[in-house]
Amino acid sequence: MLVADPRFKAIIIDLFDTLVTWNPSLLELVSWRGREFRSTTPLLFPILERALANFDREIFMDTYSKVQEEIYASKVKHEIEVTCLERFTRTLDRIGVERARVASLAEELRSTHMARVRSVTAAPAARIEAIRKLHRHYRLALLSNFDDSATGHAIMLDTGVRDLFDVIVISAELGLRKPNPKIFTHVLAALGLGADEALFVGDTPHEDVLGAKRAGIHVAWINKRSKPFPEGIPAPEIEIADLAELPDRLGC
Repeated sequence: MLVADPRFKAIIIDLFDTLVTWNPSLLELVSWRGREFRSTTPLLFPILERALANFDREIFMDTYSKVQEEIYASKVKHEIEVTCLERFTRTLDRIGVERARVASLAEELRSTHMARVRSVTAAPAARIEAIRKLHRHYRLALLSNFDDSATGHAIMLDTGVRDLFDVIVISAELGLRKPNPKIFTHVLAALGLGADEALFVGDTPHEDVLGAKRAGIHVAWINKRSKPFPEGIPAPEIEIADLAELPDRLGC
């Protein structure tokens, strides 16, 4: 196999806002505590109202929001992943759902929520073409921070290029998330490559660039908005506006 840039044997690619784009503006509109925002929760309310005799939307939203805040803080502090299923499980526990009913109801909420997330997620054609070009010269792997493994893999199937990837790692599978260097080294081990033999491609300075750098991996940073790179983080080797530009930058 001819390699355009001989420094690398594999390209490791982020999922959301790198390969695929999810469009939350297509989600349902929610009004809560004087705010309006897009969310899947309007799809969850009928499920909860059928299952729970005294279901209160405000109590659910208050509790769900608090659980989300706690989980986010834990993710940031410990660089771990907490699944979507766990998020709903904790919320149902706290609003007093009978323990025997929590597991099945949490799974129904998870599957409904994630089906909607999947429905508003897609890969632009130019990025798919870029993947095909890169695959002619490099092995491909995917590394995503995402709290639902099944949906992450389903979204990859939706792209039509799943079979071009040798390795796919979703953070929910390992309980770790970027920028934890262990999740990067896990991908390298699955590829059977050293850190200097791979290029990581992602859009977030902290999770993607810093995480890859902590694992000793070269980075292509996707800078969609032409912003200055943040100080205090090792600079990426390559800067592009979109994944579609990467084959040309590597000489593919």
